[in-house]
Formats: sequence, C-alpha cells, structure tokens
Amino acid sequence: MSKGIVLLAAGGTGGHVFPAEALAYKLKERGYSVHLVTDSRAERYAGKFPADEIHVVPSATIGSKNPVKVAQALWTLWTGMRAARKLIQRIKPVCVVGFGGYPTVPPLLAATRMGVPSMLHEQNAVMGRANKMLATRVRAIAGGFLTENGAFAEKTVTTGNPVRPAVIEAAKRPYVPSGPEDPFNLVVFGGSQGAQYFSKAVPTAISLLEEPLRKRLRITQQVRPEDMETVNSCTRKLEMGADVAPFFNDMAERIGAAHLVLCRSGASTVSELAVIGRPAILVPYPHALDHDQAANAAALAATGGVKVIVQSELTPEKLSTILRGAMTMPEKLAKMAASAKQAGKADAANLLADMVEAIAAGRSIQQFKGAGA
Repeated sequence: MSKGIVLLAAGGTGGHVFPAEALAYKLKERGYSVHLVTDSRAERYAGKFPADEIHVVPSATIGSKNPVKVAQALWTLWTGMRAARKLIQRIKPVCVVGFGGYPTVPPLLAATRMGVPSMLHEQNAVMGRANKMLATRVRAIAGGFLTENGAFAEKTVTTGNPVRPAVIEAAKRPYVPSGPEDPFNLVVFGGSQGAQYFSKAVPTAISLLEEPLRKRLRITQQVRPEDMETVNSCTRKLEMGADVAPFFNDMAERIGAAHLVLCRSGASTVSELAVIGRPAILVPYPHALDHDQAANAAALAATGGVKVIVQSELTPEKLSTILRGAMTMPEKLAKMAASAKQAGKADAANLLADMVEAIAAGRSIQQFKGAGA
C-alpha cells in the first residue's frame, strides 16, 4: 500500500527533470506514489521518468516589459494555478516538491495556498527566478550548491544534486587512462542552447591535431539537428570515429566511458561529472541567467577536477592545444578524475528523500543541516 502521493514539479529541461527523476526513484523505493507536473518540453524525458502519472498545467514566464505580454503571462499563470489547485484537490499529495523552471510556479503557488507541505530544490549555485519567487512560501529549500549561510539560511539544506540511477551505475566504472596507442574517448555536449558553439569549434580544433592523435579519437557529440550534416561531414573528411546526435538516452554511460568531457556547466552536468569522476573542460554558457553556470563550474574547479574556460577565450587553436596535451598526458587526466570523484555527492537523492519525508510529516529540517556538506 502506498504511503501517499508526492507531487514533483519541474521545468521541461534536463537540468530540472533529471534531479526530479532521481528523487522519484528513491521515493518509489520507499513506498510512495510519484506524480510529475511539468510542461510539454519534458516529453522526451518522460519515457524513463518513474511517475505514476504526468500532468501538464498552463504556465508562462514574465520576461517581457510589454504590458500586453505581461498581462497574457499573468492570465496564463492564473489559469495554471487554478488547474494545479484542482489537480492537488484530486490527488491529495502528502508533499509537493519544486525543482525550478516556470512550470513549477502554478503548482507550488497552489500547494502553499492550500497548506500542503511544500519544498524546493535548487540545482544551481545561484537561485533561479522561479525558485526565488517561491522561496518565502515553502517550508524548506534543498540546494545542490547553495550554502546554508546565504539567503533563506534558516530553511536551506545543502544536499547536493540528486543523480539518476544510470549515473550511479556509471560511477562504478573506474577511470582508466588512455595510453599512447589507445583509443581516446571524447564526449562533447552543450544542452539545447549551448551545442551550436561546440558544433563549430570542435571539428576545427580536431583538424589541427596531428594525424596520429586524430586517429585515436572516438567522439560522442551532441549537436542540434540543423548542425548534424555539417559535423558529420567534417568527421568523415577527417576519417575519424564519431557518434553524432541531437540527444543521447545513454549519456551517463558515455560519460562513464569518457577519457575527457567537453561541455557546458549546468548544475546537473557538474554534479554528474563529479559523481562519475571524469575530467572535464567546462565552458559556461555565456548567456545563462545570473551567470549560474559560471558559479557551478567554479564550485567543481576549486577541487581540481575540471578546467574552466570562458567561451570567448576558447578558440579552435586553444582547444586543439588542450586536446593535444590531454591525449599525451594521461596521468594528469587521471589525477583530475580522482579529484572530481572526491567532490561527488552520490547520496544526495537519499538525503533529499529524507527531507521530503520529514516535511510531509511536519518535522523540523534542522537535523539535516550540514549533512550534505
């Protein structure tokens, strides 16, 4: 018999959905039913999300100064909150957990107005706009990188970011350096907004490598659909092994097999790299709101597990030099992998599930302070 329903609310990007997915698995193991409320963008992730039901409610972001658009957004939010209220009345969750993104606003507003125990999880080192709007209303805030002495200190617990079971599985694979004659696995990904830059920079950088090094490279690269042909054409001309696609369902496994990762620094990405323990070159997305990606990258760079480079400074020539150094100094990459692994928080999902159970039961969260540090 189910202990009750926990309603998870997440924006429809991997950065929001993946931590929610990790928590969902833990809650299911503990005997809870899990429902997800999100937007239509999350459909590509829904196949693996262990939700008993997935709900979509209207939502909007207020990012325009145009009075008409602001009015439209407010109306959509009001409509979404009414829909969320009806949903909550129907399924009667014991707790509602928001993971950020504008689709979380209507269900969390509805839940807090109805007195349903509610909490937030913030993945980034800088709190997002939706979570900031909701922070005063919820009973607790779990943070991937947030400190317990910042804003909302009395209700903040640093848990780390929950990672999916696939990441925990990939973390069991030890890092094995690539020898001078061995294949070298390079994994490149940039998210929906960040992949375009890598689509241009990576093939050019690789073309500048000496042929023996090029021959060793085995590339997994996430690209936008419109860039597929260009990148594939370059790899064919360079006569090298490459697996190019807009999305990989087995990315955790591919990161586990990587000798080096080149990617953006979203919170989930940084957390998964640390748990799996792989060396990486992080290039924060320069247009990220509040520069949260730069803050996330800095947190892991402080451990020595990754190198952070600003996009404006990462020319194809510089990237080629970095790749050459990485492929000829395997001991340096092995040291970075070990440093990243030490910073990983593999138990974040369990700690977050403990908090959910405490909030649902009306207990204090003070016992969790410092537990995930």
